[in-house]
Amino acid sequence: MPDLAAPAAVDVVAAQRRTVRVLAAGQVLSGVAFGSTLSLGALLAADLSGEESLSGFATASVTLGAALTAIPLARLAARRGRRIALTTGNVAALSGIALVILAASTRAFPLLLVGIALIGAGNAATLQSRFAATDLSTTARRGRDLATVVWATTVGGVVGPLLLAPGELLGASIGMPRLTGAYLFSLLAQACAFALYVLVLRPDPLLLAQRLDRERAPTARASPEIDRPRIARFAMLAVAASHVTMAAVMAMTPVHLAHIVAPDAVTVAVGVTISLHVFGMYGLSPVFGILADRVGRIPVILLGQVLLAVALTVASTAADSQTGVLIALLLLGLGWSAATVAGSALLTEATPLAARPRRQGHSDTLMTGSAAVGSVLAGLILGLNGYGGLALWAFVPIAVVCAGAVFVRSRPA
Repeated sequence: MPDLAAPAAVDVVAAQRRTVRVLAAGQVLSGVAFGSTLSLGALLAADLSGEESLSGFATASVTLGAALTAIPLARLAARRGRRIALTTGNVAALSGIALVILAASTRAFPLLLVGIALIGAGNAATLQSRFAATDLSTTARRGRDLATVVWATTVGGVVGPLLLAPGELLGASIGMPRLTGAYLFSLLAQACAFALYVLVLRPDPLLLAQRLDRERAPTARASPEIDRPRIARFAMLAVAASHVTMAAVMAMTPVHLAHIVAPDAVTVAVGVTISLHVFGMYGLSPVFGILADRVGRIPVILLGQVLLAVALTVASTAADSQTGVLIALLLLGLGWSAATVAGSALLTEATPLAARPRRQGHSDTLMTGSAAVGSVLAGLILGLNGYGGLALWAFVPIAVVCAGAVFVRSRPA
């Protein structure tokens, strides 16, 4: 491996700056790839199956693909480095996009789900980019470096959906199946991300960190390398529970808006609401990263729970107001951002370098798997108790995180 054979004298600060820049650029490309096509999955599923009720299988396939591959990709990173793991995700996504286009051409619904699951596998690699940003980072900058990479997703998340209409026109002009034209942009973006990681992500941040860790004298081991499994488990809980709260309410919001907004204004209302929600998720992540570095990880996790609680309060009390729902979704994104940035940083520094990829993979699997279950339950609760009732039920994960924070802070490290 060329990274392991690098000269002994390495400017770690310069390598970290380069790593963050490359990962941020990769996040922009991946965001364009996923943002321009994931929203088409449900439409394709309904079209190929002939049943609108089966459209949810597209979202389930993406989530399942990400959940099943998070741990294998983390193990691959531990053995071969971040570059190999990230490019493996790119290859999976490229294969998935090709299968989706083939499925649309042959009207094969099961093949469509396989392709979407592979795209989800690529998304699992994209999620792990935020951890790659911390491999060479210091404790004083870990939160903001991680948050910078998370923030870059905003660009792709905004640009991607804007490519749906041009993509459909382009696809129609060359005879592609309906609803697949935007996948051309996804192919291009994923291919560019693959080339970026292969050619520019050097030295590999995890391999370099592992080498420096081996060369460090035993007496020079820093205290952050002490294993703190209880803290790590709390960090995983905080990230997963916050993700469940956010995903459950967000997934049901378009359905709810269809009942409170005029039929000819539903598309605009959903677009504006989800766009603001995505901005909340990613747009202010550097702010939360700086806060996590300055005031501590657990206080910012708790700040995230406060923001989530305020969001749910607004959603439950103003469920029939489009403005109220919009404000709730914006706050929901902000709460998720604070908890995810601080929780991911806490998980990293509570775990020795050798065990980080494995725990990070477990964290992402728990996060995506819990969100899948939470989304299914959210649909059932929405039908039984309405949108306001769903918001009240979503307080349960918040209470669990707050109780966990009290427990870990009341026990000696």
